[in-house]
Amino acid sequence: MENIYEQFFFLKYHGGWSFAEAYNLPVGLRTWFVERLLKQMKEEADTIKNAGKGNGNNYQQLTPHNQPPPPKM
Repeated sequence: MENIYEQFFFLKYHGGWSFAEAYNLPVGLRTWFVERLLKQMKEEADTIKNAGKGNGNNYQQLTPHNQPPPPKM
């Protein structure tokens, strides 16, 4: 029973679902949404982690040609 409440909490907290929306989903569909949301969160965390590694492909070096213009006074 606690696992069901964990699913409700997860969908409400991370997915923006209301309790009634999560409660009224068929069990199989609710499980799919929980698993899919977990997958999405893991992919986003991996992307953020890999972006911070600075392997040379994830950043743009500023040059005189791609800098923003100086503020006008």
